[in-house]
Amino acid sequence: MTSTTSVEAISPLRLRMIEDMSIRKFTEKTQYDYIRHVENFAKFLHRSPDTATAEDLRRYQLHQTKTGVQPATLNSSAAALRFLLTVTLGRANLAAQLTRVHYPRRLPRVLIAEDVGRLIEAAPGPGLKYKSALSVAYGAGLRAAEVVSLKVSDIDSKRMLIRVEQGKGRKDRHAMLSPALLEVLRAWWRQCRSQGWLFPGREPFLPITTRQLNRACHMAAAVTGLGEWISPHTLRHSFATHLLEDHYDVRVIQVLLGHAKLDTTAHYAQVATNLLRTVKSPLDHLTLGKDEPPA
Repeated sequence: MTSTTSVEAISPLRLRMIEDMSIRKFTEKTQYDYIRHVENFAKFLHRSPDTATAEDLRRYQLHQTKTGVQPATLNSSAAALRFLLTVTLGRANLAAQLTRVHYPRRLPRVLIAEDVGRLIEAAPGPGLKYKSALSVAYGAGLRAAEVVSLKVSDIDSKRMLIRVEQGKGRKDRHAMLSPALLEVLRAWWRQCRSQGWLFPGREPFLPITTRQLNRACHMAAAVTGLGEWISPHTLRHSFATHLLEDHYDVRVIQVLLGHAKLDTTAHYAQVATNLLRTVKSPLDHLTLGKDEPPA
């Protein structure tokens, strides 16, 4: 597989894999990541990945481990190769050789509400496009890929809902539409007058990309001095954490986020510091040392 983007230079194998991912409606970012992982494997092999053997897969994962590749990247790479082998090449028996690494999940980093407001206000122009897009990421808890895929028709102001089509896991769902977010989106629509994508890109028939949204978020974070670690997904984390701190039921938040498992949503309880501060320790019910005379 070649890293060039010209249509003429794309190998038949890479083209077929892209088609297989497109059929399954993989996001732009997922397709980009999968192709990059397969390219890295091809560079390691010094030949086409369709000639790989079980021993090649073992050597590659051992090479990744020895060179310090992080567990999350190891698993992402394995997922890409598993898709290539199982779907594109029809070699599921070979894909079974790939190993997934289990590792402790890090707690998500979140912003306090005031800093979220500063970040959104610092969103770059032109107009209200990126301010509105970041407002959706926080106000509705959407993933970056879900934000950029929104159409004007997905905003249901009568029922105060946002229709999210083909979110993670290729599932449709509804997200919340708050009055404040609706006001922001109406102001943006009065500027762009789009009849299709809610956030059209440079070419009106295409939406902005997740990379453009990430870049806008990083620019806003730089202006406000909030940190290079901030991304649109930080706003989704903050949305979930702030709802928990406001004592909303975790099962309601699970539905809003589109999580398949409650355990995934419950993870945010560990970073909901305002909520943790309201919990009374059982030690406070004891009377240790209260009856002892002062020294």
